[in-house]
Amino acid sequence: MAEAALRTVAPTGHEPENDAGGPVPETLVDDDFIAAGGHPTHVHAFHQFLYVPLGRIVVTALGRDHELSPSVALWIPAGVPHSARFDPDSLVVPETFEPELHHLPYSEVTSVNVSDAQRRLLLSRMRSSEVTEEDPAVFAVLCSGHRDVLPLPRPTGHAAATVAGELMRNPGDPRTASEWAEGLYTSSTSLRRAFRAETGLAFSEWRTRLRLNHSLHLLAAGHMVSTVAARVGFVSTNGYILAFRRYFGETPGAYVKRSASRTAA
Repeated sequence: MAEAALRTVAPTGHEPENDAGGPVPETLVDDDFIAAGGHPTHVHAFHQFLYVPLGRIVVTALGRDHELSPSVALWIPAGVPHSARFDPDSLVVPETFEPELHHLPYSEVTSVNVSDAQRRLLLSRMRSSEVTEEDPAVFAVLCSGHRDVLPLPRPTGHAAATVAGELMRNPGDPRTASEWAEGLYTSSTSLRRAFRAETGLAFSEWRTRLRLNHSLHLLAAGHMVSTVAARVGFVSTNGYILAFRRYFGETPGAYVKRSASRTAA
């Protein structure tokens, strides 16, 4: 794609600091520019939802990297400086929304898991020659996921994808990687390597994230913490609480209270 002219804008309040500790004075605005390997640092005046149906890209915003894949997308609020690096075979599908018309539930760049319904919608819009811009219904669907879920890339190879599918249906399944591998006529080492290569996460990390994500929905439904811990596969309630606090920065009880306050507001 040909380069478009780049211009600069005044600070937005979200600028990263330079080496001297002060804000970067100017940020590139390049709504049309895409280089072969990605974007330089820039900002948008609109909210952007980035989806990658093929390949992987890494978006860097405010000093943090966000890796996107076919199962993990990204919301970038208007005014947040960010850059991107693309794999050579990546396909990037952006959806944009004017902040004056659409209230984004995220104030920071946020990774979200892509549901089957969202995937179908995004791919159909990509193929359609009659796409409606600024569609409130599309915005609602793309914002419909649980706002606190941990990014969880899905494996693509047969063995790892089979295990992931079974665990998504039953997060409490207690089988170890060795037991899963035996049932699939492969080795535990091969299965673990597949999870690492295809998701960027160790098998145990992937399973823990899945269980914690599933627990959010059970907590929202009003189940007791001990019940939730058992249903998602934690050996003890205390182990679940410790894992929850490690990933979300608060206990399940505090999370439920904060969520209730946020909903009431």
